[in-house]
Parts: sequence; C-alpha cells; structure tokens
Amino acid sequence: MPGMWWVVGALLVLGLVSAYLTWTSGRVQRLQVRADSAARALDAHLLRRAAAAAVLAEQRYGVELYAAARIALDAAPEEREAAENDLTRQLRAVRLDPDDAACAAVIAASRRLALARQVHTDLVRDARSARSRPVVRLFRMGRGREWPRYFDIDDPTVVPRADVTTG
Repeated sequence: MPGMWWVVGALLVLGLVSAYLTWTSGRVQRLQVRADSAARALDAHLLRRAAAAAVLAEQRYGVELYAAARIALDAAPEEREAAENDLTRQLRAVRLDPDDAACAAVIAASRRLALARQVHTDLVRDARSARSRPVVRLFRMGRGREWPRYFDIDDPTVVPRADVTTG
C-alpha cells in the first residue's frame, strides 16, 4: 500500500498546481480586462477635456487653444500623446477663472482626466507585472491580447488662476 500514498500525493500536487495555474490565468485575464477598460475611460476623459477646451477657446481664448483642442480631438493614436501634451501646455498658459462656467468645465475635466490617467497607469503596471512573471510567460497565459500600453502624458491638472489686482 505504500505505492498508493505516492499516487494520492502526486494527484494532490497535480490538483494544487492546476488550481494555481487556473487562478493565475484568471488573474492575468482580469487585470488585462481592467487595463483595457481603464484605457477606454482615459480616452473618454481626454475627449471630454479637449471638447471643453474647444468650447472655451471659441468663447474667449482664440485660435491657439482652439487649434490645440481640435488637434487633440482629431489626433491619430500614434500622435495622441503629443497632441494631449500640447493641449495641456496651452491650457496652462491661459488664465482660468473657476467662477466662469466654461473655465470650470475645463478645470473639472482636467481633474477627472488626472484621476483616470493615474488609474490607467496603475492598472497597466499591474497587468504588465502579472504578464511578465515566468509561469505566465511559460504557459503563454496572455496570448491573444496585446500588452497593455502606458499613455505617457504630462500631469493634465490645470490650476485656476484668477487675475489679482492690487489697488
């Protein structure tokens, strides 16, 4: 009967390894899905900020800000980071009054974008970390999906600056 315990032990180890591999595969897939969802949310926030900036530029700030907003709205995926960074620079160059509705919309969109960017960066880091583990690479658990990509832009938060006059 000593041979029977060896078989039971081997089956137990095989079951534990299978459970671990199944759990790991599920974790990799969940992290990938969350990173993909965060990328879509980030894209939506980028579009909202660019649209709010375009409205603001039409109302009061003119051609340069409007051009930067339109370029950000129309940018191809490979040009998107540069276009968004340019829009951020243009927004930082203007005085945004938080009491003005159009300015407040841009400020709020920028704050939400900063949060979405941080969530996206964290989830991409986690998904890439999970996919780079040796057991995941060995069993090709991430195949069929692209590696999650960071969206490398400057901090999109714009600070409201009101004109201060002293008398």
